[in-house]
Amino acid sequence: MSSEQSDWCRARVTFLGTGTSAGVPIIGCNCATCRSDDPKDTRLRPSILVDVVNGPRLLVDTSTDLRQQALAHGIDRVDAVLFTHAHADHIFGLDDTRRFTMVSGQPLPCYATADTWAVLRQAFSYAFTPPQQGGGVPQLEPHEIDGPFAVDGVRVVPVPVWHGTLPTLGFRFGAFAYLTDCNGLADEAWALLEGLDTLVIDALRDRPHSTHFTVDEALAAVQRLAPRQAYFTHICHDLPYAATSARLPAGVDLAWDGLVIDTAVEMVAGAS
Repeated sequence: MSSEQSDWCRARVTFLGTGTSAGVPIIGCNCATCRSDDPKDTRLRPSILVDVVNGPRLLVDTSTDLRQQALAHGIDRVDAVLFTHAHADHIFGLDDTRRFTMVSGQPLPCYATADTWAVLRQAFSYAFTPPQQGGGVPQLEPHEIDGPFAVDGVRVVPVPVWHGTLPTLGFRFGAFAYLTDCNGLADEAWALLEGLDTLVIDALRDRPHSTHFTVDEALAAVQRLAPRQAYFTHICHDLPYAATSARLPAGVDLAWDGLVIDTAVEMVAGAS
């Protein structure tokens, strides 16, 4: 991607889901968090919407709960989808994007790595095999991520992270970065995350896990990166909102479904 000049624009980030692949409450669980009447303990599958003022609406991942999330937040337009990786809880709402393209009358630009596209083409083969069935299937415009790129002028920096042994992506949008589903950052990722205003990062639970950061591990990453504010996401039922937030340091909080934060994204003119 090249650019002639850049500027900054305000954006609002809405947390559509902050839970694990099972969500919270979990089917068949009677723990205190799953029975909680605190709305911040109800967590759909992970996704965010980046809504740029006078610009595009960028959806990160099409979670299994996309229809429910769109209805809950009045989302009637999405201008592009960015995929972090191809696990079920991050892609299995893709079919619901057909409603956005039916409204817009245009294919939906989608951005993913080659490995993620391979899974999407297999899991949703009906959307990629002509003849397509009009509005009955998602109308997608595939783009392969192989470095920084721009979506309707918004500069997006992919951040390489590790989800166990699986390489996945986080994304940086100007002053804001979103790192879900990870238990390590690639060596080159640290420099890409310098000078953040807001960092969102995976923190599954306190007990160790083979593919997700623990709370302490996420706190160590936050301390190293030193954003102004950090939020934890991909949270399981082991972490009740009130009790967990009370023990976190200043400037760190659990995210919750419906949380909206203001940030600034970088706009790139003449991007290619």
